Amino acid sequence: MLVLVAPGQGAQTPGFLTPWLELPGAADRLAAWSDAIGLDLVHYGTNADADEIRDTAVAQPLLVAAGLLSATALGDVTPGAVAGHSVGEITAAAFAGVLDDDAALALVRKRGLAMAEAAAITETGMSALLGGDPETTVPHLEKLGLTPANVNGAGQIVAAGTLEQLAALEADKPEGVRRVVALKVAGAFHTHHMAPAVDALAEAAAGLSPADPKFTYVSNKDGKAVATGADVLARLVGQVANPVRWDLCMETFKELGVTALVEVCPGGTLTGLAKRALPGVPTVALKTPDDLDAARALVAEHLN
Repeated sequence: MLVLVAPGQGAQTPGFLTPWLELPGAADRLAAWSDAIGLDLVHYGTNADADEIRDTAVAQPLLVAAGLLSATALGDVTPGAVAGHSVGEITAAAFAGVLDDDAALALVRKRGLAMAEAAAITETGMSALLGGDPETTVPHLEKLGLTPANVNGAGQIVAAGTLEQLAALEADKPEGVRRVVALKVAGAFHTHHMAPAVDALAEAAAGLSPADPKFTYVSNKDGKAVATGADVLARLVGQVANPVRWDLCMETFKELGVTALVEVCPGGTLTGLAKRALPGVPTVALKTPDDLDAARALVAEHLN
């Protein structure tokens, strides 16, 4: 069974969309989306520097647009399941037909703006912990006032909180943690710091008419498969202030019988986790169009 996944914030790098815009129709689609949401995705995906695309209000629409462009280039794919990490859940909702591409871009634009506004209230951030055991790490984070905002599996947890709390973590690592790596994000996402964004996103979602997913949609909230579009949308709203349980998503992939996994652009993060948590499952990360042939071959071999 093939699983199609979409990465979250922090996966973006300067110029990462440049080669994708050489594909037929891609530049026109990105320009049309740019006009629709009032954000120059072409500029940010090709010429902007790392600081510009670190901005939450920019990064989130850029990532969803990249995922949609690369999935279109992959061709007509019918996966057994779809999922996305954090903002990648909106990309996955579009894959599953819960939202059309235009609605997904409009929703993620509002999500990014609302989360950027919430992040501006207090200086916050996120750091990945490399190594350690969750049973030891999570209580240690809570002792420091931090939230285990992303429980990614494969031994990786991302902590989120104020910059002071993250500095305290650097000085006082949990037992077994080798390194603490600051992430390229501009706030403590998936924590109580994002509560103000929930209301704004709920208001934006109220005007949408979601369809039920065409493929199995696996939610970050609890790793469960979600059957209705209304439930998918409700989870997308609430998830901005709640931890991402990617570990549970991968457990569900196992239960569903995953035999292959493709990660859309800018791929790499989720395939890296899958290689450790889903040993023996072949993966392809779409980083540039040069990866499309390998992905198509994998898709052809593992489609249901």
